[in-house]
Amino acid sequence: MFNDLINLFWSFLKVGSFSFGGAYSLIPLIENEVVQNHQWLSQDEFLKVLGMVEIFPGAISIKFATYTGYKVAGVAGVIVANLGNMAVPAIIITVAAYFYSHIEENKYFVKGFKGIKYVIIGIILAILIKYFNQSFNDWKSFIFVVLGFGLTYWFNIHPVIIIVGAALLALLII
Repeated sequence: MFNDLINLFWSFLKVGSFSFGGAYSLIPLIENEVVQNHQWLSQDEFLKVLGMVEIFPGAISIKFATYTGYKVAGVAGVIVANLGNMAVPAIIITVAAYFYSHIEENKYFVKGFKGIKYVIIGIILAILIKYFNQSFNDWKSFIFVVLGFGLTYWFNIHPVIIIVGAALLALLII
């Protein structure tokens, strides 16, 4: 049990330490830790949990840390995994908040973060394509993707309305 807690902490410390770019950039890191390195979740379970965490509010990494931590070590696992997940970002943002006004115009700082931003876009595209390829099993799935994209991109409908509508529509046709 103690080794499980140590492994949970270190695994989610790695996830939290490299959480540049937001939620979707973390998915490959989380998958690597929980599926590949430790086999806490199977690939199929990982995708099911990914679908589940997308429908609940909050940060994806926190929801994965909570799910995985609970599965591996109960409530203690939840606490330890989330502490690992949040430690580095909390420290970095605290330090960054202190120094930001001194470096926000620094050309090297600006260039470095532009590079990070662009590579994160590539990572997110790769995740979307991978998730797209693994998620489709019939034409109905494609209809939901088109609806979600169209209602968001062209009609600017609030995501909550789209998500609730999709759940209701799925009850009827899936």
